Amino acid sequence: MSHVIVIGCGVVGAAIAFELSLLPRLQVTAIDRQHPGQNATSAALGVLMGAISKKVKGRAWQLRQQSMQRYETLIPELEALTQTKIPYNRQGILKLCLGDEKMSKWEELAQLRESQGLPLTILNPFQVRSQYPQLGNIDTLIGAVYSPSDRQVHPVSLTQALVGAAQRHEVKFHFDVTVEGFKTVAGENSTKSVTVVRTNRGDLTADWVVVAAGLGSTPLTAELQKPVSVTPVLGQALQLHLSHPLGNPDWQPVITGDDVHIVPCKDFGSMGSMDYWVGATVEFPTGKSAIVPDETRLNDVLQRAIAFCPDLAQATVVRKWSGLRPRPDEQSAPVLGPLPGYNNVLLATGHYRNGVLLAPATAIAIRDAIVEKISGN
Repeated sequence: MSHVIVIGCGVVGAAIAFELSLLPRLQVTAIDRQHPGQNATSAALGVLMGAISKKVKGRAWQLRQQSMQRYETLIPELEALTQTKIPYNRQGILKLCLGDEKMSKWEELAQLRESQGLPLTILNPFQVRSQYPQLGNIDTLIGAVYSPSDRQVHPVSLTQALVGAAQRHEVKFHFDVTVEGFKTVAGENSTKSVTVVRTNRGDLTADWVVVAAGLGSTPLTAELQKPVSVTPVLGQALQLHLSHPLGNPDWQPVITGDDVHIVPCKDFGSMGSMDYWVGATVEFPTGKSAIVPDETRLNDVLQRAIAFCPDLAQATVVRKWSGLRPRPDEQSAPVLGPLPGYNNVLLATGHYRNGVLLAPATAIAIRDAIVEKISGN
């Protein structure tokens, strides 16, 4: 029996714990200094932009494609195991094209996606306004792209379901636990192995360690003398309540444009009142001081959303929130793979704005790395 310690229980860590729980002969323990789904996960909007992403090759596209495929089986799997409903919008994403965007580029992408079995529908301005009456008269609108295969999921509900399902597969979770250090031993070819994870609640024996701690990954890897630099980028969002759904109550896709997302939430497509998430800002740190949410930035996002859907001006603000996204320095997101110099430490961190989107593919990559190493031994 191999012992795997997963450090971090946001959506990425929880997905890893669940995916590993499906393997025999692994004893998985997940730890976090908070409760599951906090920090970046709780701030996310859960918009899963796969087919509508302009990524077409390499790791960036492969991770997206694998995640979207896994989500279609993962959601019903989790719901069956936990007997809970996960808010999962299957009505797709409408991407508004504005200003000097070139529709020819979207037409080329649509041809590629068609060959991949992921159709995209190109709409002209007249079609957009007739099919989506919730949209106002957007002066800069030149068209839109609709992706029926893309999705949106409630990040915290998803994380809680992943934890619950993993627990049913005997994964142990320990929250309010802080890592205080590691015990290492020399390995082969000048590498090291972590044998013990030291915490404020006692020592945990480890055959494998997975660092999925987001911003907490920097001090953890520094403790192992192999620091991975991850910068916090703040995002703000808000929840609005309307007395009526935007447009057709039975047709509520995510609407995105100009880096603004309008996300239907609660009962998708139901009659009566409805809530929407709107976000999110992208706020980088300046100097070494902590990032303070800038109210004017959030108001700007709201005004752009109202410009798209004028009825949002009548909405009541239910809540506002913010969170810090982990953005890797000097390398592309996410940081996924072995920690240099160690033969049993894997990194699954620095997902920046795509933690929810890439969580399933990240979990599969970690699973495969462990299986390959175990099989090789």
